[in-house]
Amino acid sequence: MALNFKDNESVPAGRVLLVVLLAISLVLVTAYSREDESGLLHGIQSGVQDAVAPLKLVGASAGAAADDAGDAIADLTASPETLNALKEQNAALIEMIAQSEEYRQEAERLQALLDLRDAYDIEGVAARVIGRGTDAWNQTVTIDAGTDDGVETGLTVTGAYGVIGQVISAGPSSSTVRLITDPQSGAAAMLQATRAEGVVRGSLDGLLYLENIEADVQVATGDVVLTSGLGGSYTRGLLIGLVVSVEGNVGDSTRRIVVSPNETVENLEEVIVVFSAKAKGVSSVSSQIEATTEGGEE
Repeated sequence: MALNFKDNESVPAGRVLLVVLLAISLVLVTAYSREDESGLLHGIQSGVQDAVAPLKLVGASAGAAADDAGDAIADLTASPETLNALKEQNAALIEMIAQSEEYRQEAERLQALLDLRDAYDIEGVAARVIGRGTDAWNQTVTIDAGTDDGVETGLTVTGAYGVIGQVISAGPSSSTVRLITDPQSGAAAMLQATRAEGVVRGSLDGLLYLENIEADVQVATGDVVLTSGLGGSYTRGLLIGLVVSVEGNVGDSTRRIVVSPNETVENLEEVIVVFSAKAKGVSSVSSQIEATTEGGEE
């Protein structure tokens, strides 16, 4: 009975408190609706919103973490068949990306060959490199064009930026090209600026050396070196490379003149076997080489 007596006595007090709270709420709502945004109640509301904003962010972060955890749990509980399917799809996507990049690079190389062909008005046949020699004394490549395509021994072969070698043997469907960097090679050459003639020879170190230039001829870094066509070994007027180093002075018969090769054998993938050409675009091609060289040095 004591417990029941205390509970009954507290009921009226609770009802009075409820009525008072309702009356206060009604007064506050009425006051809030009548004041402008600069009023006291609006200011209190803004302060409360600022105070609870961090709590909302924490709640949002917690929710995102929970979602991520749920995804992770879903992955862990996925069936082996589902995981294998996802792995196969991922591998297929990676392969597609790799193939797309190969196509892009190939398109750029072929466009460079087309630009060279147009610059020199070249008549010839395009070919792919299908083999590379491994002997430093015999720097050669094998291409997939032969006598059936009009290729003959002695024809000049160019890469995207100029001369890279000469055909030394030709079969029905493939040919061997000795690179101009081969120690056994020798191309009659001339300096475009002075028309001075000499011979470009390869070396074991893969560099080209311009030899037999008269001692009194001025040679400077950046000079363009072309095939002279003397002796009929190479088509006349094609770009061999640019002078990159001159050791010695004018009047010195032992000057060492280094010429940059157009392309390294490792980067060589497509070529043109030249039947005939007209030297009308040397300046544009040499500019491309300069840009490529500067880009590599950076």
